[in-house]
Amino acid sequence: MVIQSTLSTHTLSVVLPRAIQPEMVTVSVKKGDRLNIVADAWHMENDCHYEWQVHFAPGDADMPSVRARFAPDGKLTITVQRRAPGQTSGYGRGPLGTRF
Repeated sequence: MVIQSTLSTHTLSVVLPRAIQPEMVTVSVKKGDRLNIVADAWHMENDCHYEWQVHFAPGDADMPSVRARFAPDGKLTITVQRRAPGQTSGYGRGPLGTRF
């Protein structure tokens, strides 16, 4: 997984094997400014489970802004807006998990 950050956004991206379909990917927001990403092809025995846990600096990421896109070529792109210094948390404004 590649993570790129600008002043306004964190972007996480990874190209998953073709066997991984969108319904096999779960992105979840966790306490402590953490993001869990799991891709699991339950019908396969090898090269079928991928998992990442990303920790953001406290107060840096606006966790309700998490958005994920799964492209036809298997590229998963997740964007997270960064909070401006002094901006309050937006928790409670949206769902805490995204299922494709």
